[in-house]
Amino acid sequence: MQIEYLADHLHFAPALARWHYDEWRELLPRWSYEEALTDLQSHTGRACIPTTFVALAGSQLLGSASLIVDDLDIARQLTPWLASVFVIPEQRGKGVGKKLVERVAAEAKQLNVATLYLFTGGQESFYRKLGWTVLQPGDCYGHAITIMCRRLAAGPEPH
Repeated sequence: MQIEYLADHLHFAPALARWHYDEWRELLPRWSYEEALTDLQSHTGRACIPTTFVALAGSQLLGSASLIVDDLDIARQLTPWLASVFVIPEQRGKGVGKKLVERVAAEAKQLNVATLYLFTGGQESFYRKLGWTVLQPGDCYGHAITIMCRRLAAGPEPH
């Protein structure tokens, strides 16, 4: 398995947008497939924010994870974010998600990010195992979520 920039594999953007939309449309009712696709198609840079990584086994797409400026209306002051961590169901539990998360964290650290944020609606234990801590509970369109953070470098404490 390799982790590469989506920018080098933009032909996967429509499939990823469909997977992301299908996975999170209940959590984000104002979001559309078209918005998901437009966002992914704009992630054409490398070593910058925003960017998306894809996990590949040869030519098979296994999943993705993004590094973005912001991801949650109630926490716009927090930046940047790990977002859209998705692994196809038949590859879950095999380390794909962990490798994607670690690649995004490494990219953020290279960009001198001191603290990276995410929100999740039920995967807190997965992220805790990877060094993330709970920052605060939250609400996303009536769904309970948890905002988490991971320190990547010395600097002020997240708040």
